[in-house]
Amino acid sequence: MVKCARCGEDVSKEDIYIHRDQELCEDCYMGALQAPKTCDVAATQHAVKHRQATGQTGTDGLLPIQKQIYNLIKEKGKVTRQQVVDDLNIPDWELEKQIAVLRHCELVKGKKEEDNVYLVLFNS
Repeated sequence: MVKCARCGEDVSKEDIYIHRDQELCEDCYMGALQAPKTCDVAATQHAVKHRQATGQTGTDGLLPIQKQIYNLIKEKGKVTRQQVVDDLNIPDWELEKQIAVLRHCELVKGKKEEDNVYLVLFNS
C-alpha cells in the first residue's frame, strides 16, 4: 500500500498515478488534471439555474465543508484564502476546489483591496 500524497488515503501500488512526481490515488489524480476554475461562465450559469430550479437558497444543497467556508466568510465579513486554510485546517487544493463551487453558485467571490484579495459573500 502507498499513501496518496494529496488526500493521505492508502492505495494499492497498482492503483497509483504519478503526477508532478507525486503518487496520487485516482480521484486526486483526476482532480489535479481537471482542477475546477472559479471563472467559468458555463459552470456558473448551470449552477445558478440548477439552484433556482430546485429552490435552493443560501447554503441549501452545499457540502459540509462548503457550508463551513461560507459561514466563516459570513461571520468575518472578509477573509484571505490563507485564513480559511488555517481556520478550517484544510489543504490549499481543497479550498480552491470548494471556492470554485461556491463561486459558481454565486455565493462567494474574490474582492481585491489594495494589495490583498479577500473572499467575501457574493452579494456584499
